[in-house]
Amino acid sequence: MANILYGVNGEGSGHSTRSKEVISHLQGAGHRVHVVSFDRGLRNLSDSFEVTEIFGLRLSYVNNQVRYRRTIARNLFTAPKAARSIHRLMALAEQWQIDLVITDFEPLSCRVGHRKRLPVLCIDNQHCLTHAVISYPSRYRREAAATKLVTRLMTPRADAYLVTSFFTAPVRRPGAFLFPPILRQEVLKTRASEGEDVLVYVTSPALELVKSLANIRCRFIAYGFGRDGHEGNVIFKKPSLQGFLQDLAGCKAVIANAGFSLLSEAFYLGKPYLAVPVRHQFEQIFNAYYVDKMGYGTCWDELNKERVESFLFNLPLYKENLASYARQNNSALLSKVDELIAELRRKSP
Repeated sequence: MANILYGVNGEGSGHSTRSKEVISHLQGAGHRVHVVSFDRGLRNLSDSFEVTEIFGLRLSYVNNQVRYRRTIARNLFTAPKAARSIHRLMALAEQWQIDLVITDFEPLSCRVGHRKRLPVLCIDNQHCLTHAVISYPSRYRREAAATKLVTRLMTPRADAYLVTSFFTAPVRRPGAFLFPPILRQEVLKTRASEGEDVLVYVTSPALELVKSLANIRCRFIAYGFGRDGHEGNVIFKKPSLQGFLQDLAGCKAVIANAGFSLLSEAFYLGKPYLAVPVRHQFEQIFNAYYVDKMGYGTCWDELNKERVESFLFNLPLYKENLASYARQNNSALLSKVDELIAELRRKSP
């Protein structure tokens, strides 16, 4: 059995949700897994595992838009903290007698693996941009180039990349493998039904959206507005993991940002999706583009009454397309992880 250093990016909740499933599998197979993370990753995983806090690189947002210059300036300013965290992580890797590193888009663990000449596996959805044959609108070329550069710099030169995606595509690099999204057990065990409500999720309160929804003949369940209550045809709910999953499983469609985790869960449960990507965050722009391209829903930079009504009118078409969506559990990716760990340990000196 291996001593594994597992680095989890703490930006958002998607990395930790995905990593929890992989870490639980590794521990069940008898491996000793030492988890390191920060921010939400630290908070989300600490209830299930022993997690060591490390320094984390973060994106900077202003008015729900990614600001790349501010992101670079902020992380350059904190570079000494990153260096100290790498030094401490090197010492811990020695103490833990680490044999192999797995990283979910977490750069410090990757760098420790390279410095100690250990095998490195990378599991994430971000490398779909660099390791698969994809397309996107030409007007986003500059944002795509910047995002690809960041992706390459975050976890470079891994021995293998296990990339998750809600659509299929050829891989373009040796050592890269494409898999369906990793889903939490709660989702895999959930039975979907079709109600009459549309689930709305926003990352920051959007008053203009509420005004548009109020004029549409449909009932909406809205999360992300920081309150409970009822206002016309909109039911507001405060955050609740169990309540949100129940509403997701029972709704007829979803309106939300284009985060990878929610998209993956919605499609697994057969829910058409109206995606509104965070501005200047190319990963979400890319996800939203493929929602539309695959016919699982549509996307807009901004919403109004007419666009929401058009989405609702086309729900039968989106549901028909989702009928052929490949609903799979996590076994294929987890089996590949087991295979690669055994292979890389045989090859390591």
